[in-house]
Amino acid sequence: MFPFPLQFLLLLLLLLLFAGWVNRRQLDAIEYLKEENRVLKERLGERRIRFTDARRSEPLVPNARPISARSDAVTGCRPASMSWT
Repeated sequence: MFPFPLQFLLLLLLLLLFAGWVNRRQLDAIEYLKEENRVLKERLGERRIRFTDARRSEPLVPNARPISARSDAVTGCRPASMSWT
């Protein structure tokens, strides 16, 4: 009757429900952050945000390593070192 086993269809349904739930949570978080930014900009008015050199060099994410120190950073990737054959 079904082209796929019932267990596969149930697993697919659960996967789709989970993906929808995650998507909804992400949309809620984005909506919250947009509203928070709007309120903060309203409070700031026309003034510019001024950062010191020390503050500007701080990472936005706490405990984040610089890109050059990350093990997953691509290094030594030049067109001459790539083989297209």
